[in-house]
Amino acid sequence: MAFNIKDIDETRAPLLDHLVELRARLVRSVIALVIGFAVCFAFADPILGFLVQPLREAFPEGEGQLIFTKLPEIFFVELKVALFAGFVVSFPVIANQLWAFVAPGLYAQEKKAFLPFLIATPVLFLGGAALAYYVVMPTAFRFFLGFGGQAGGMEVQALPSAGDYLSLVMQFILAFGMTFLLPVLLMLLHRAGIVSREQLAGARRYVIVGVVALAAIVTPPDPGSQVILAVPLLFLFEGSLLLMRLQDRAMARKKTATASDAESGEGEAGEAVVETD
Repeated sequence: MAFNIKDIDETRAPLLDHLVELRARLVRSVIALVIGFAVCFAFADPILGFLVQPLREAFPEGEGQLIFTKLPEIFFVELKVALFAGFVVSFPVIANQLWAFVAPGLYAQEKKAFLPFLIATPVLFLGGAALAYYVVMPTAFRFFLGFGGQAGGMEVQALPSAGDYLSLVMQFILAFGMTFLLPVLLMLLHRAGIVSREQLAGARRYVIVGVVALAAIVTPPDPGSQVILAVPLLFLFEGSLLLMRLQDRAMARKKTATASDAESGEGEAGEAVVETD
């Protein structure tokens, strides 16, 4: 069975109906987030244990611990963990509600153009988060722990607090996840006609400087994590240029086919006029 995407809905709903629908979509999204938060809060300890693994592996065998210096700190850490994980779990529902609200106002061609970006967004975000968790965080934590030892005859020992550690982990995951959405942003700008492939290719040297600066801003101040973020971003930029080239070729072929169809249609119409005369 063919998958057909309809054009803009024929209904002309007034503004109040749109606001009512928006409220319903927001309520459903909030309910999904609350349910995800409640479920994840029940499993906050295992989730926190999963997030702690990069730090545990960075410490020598049998060493390392997380401390909390304020009595309610660990409780608020588990709340943050549950909220963060609950948003990840409920994101498909939230994205579905957003799409259901926006899709009726799009033409079929616009829906087909937007759907790949909607699918690529969570995939790229998860790819960036996975790179941060499995590669960057263990490397950065080993780098930071390497400053421990002796100083002035006293032992310098790492005793990270649970709250500070969670903030650092969330910074890593969000920084890598959001920056990995660079191809989606560039492709949308290209699709909208705001930037062209030639403009981006000509500004490649400035893009390289901007990527390096961005990696230095969004990651902790160690050279390893900055390089690990900057290199994939540069590859993603070059991949975006390649996709833009393919997109430009596809659009050019489509325009050529449309023009040839129009010319053939005019020719047939002219022949029909001659036969009528």
